[in-house]
Amino acid sequence: MLTISIVTNIAFLGFFKYFNFFADSLVSLMSLFGITLSSVTLNIVLPVGISFYTFQTLSYTIDIYKGKAEPAKNRIQFFAFVGFFPQLVAGPIERAKNFLPQFARLVKPDYKIFRSAMLLIAWGFFKKIMIADRVSIFVDTVFNDIPGAQGFPLLLGSIFFCISVVSRFFCIFRYCHRYG
Repeated sequence: MLTISIVTNIAFLGFFKYFNFFADSLVSLMSLFGITLSSVTLNIVLPVGISFYTFQTLSYTIDIYKGKAEPAKNRIQFFAFVGFFPQLVAGPIERAKNFLPQFARLVKPDYKIFRSAMLLIAWGFFKKIMIADRVSIFVDTVFNDIPGAQGFPLLLGSIFFCISVVSRFFCIFRYCHRYG
């Protein structure tokens, strides 16, 4: 079953991500030898997060196989583990042994934690919409015309860009420090 899981996951990933690349490469390679092949490419949309989902399910399968984690109690737990969307953008691939037991614990709602979380989300939205989006208009204008940008606008664009990078780092650092 482990082999079937690994082969199936890697096959899906390889097909969706690399089929067109290898098909085009084969056509180019054969043309070097004077063999003309018609290009066969698929017009498929790459599923969002396919690499993440592939490696997340592989992690689950391997942890279960090695006895490092217990299988999920039901499909909801399994799909919640595989599809936990905040990890999709933040990473890294989570180990089943660390994540799945959290579904078994009953957590009572805490008003202070909920309020703190909502305030953090609202503050983040404010900074994103009212500050970062406005500053990025200026930064994009400056950096889209590098040869024409000189002096103060270039300096200000660089400073605004640095502020946006540092503020993102600070938000991530503060979150990690607060919630471990």
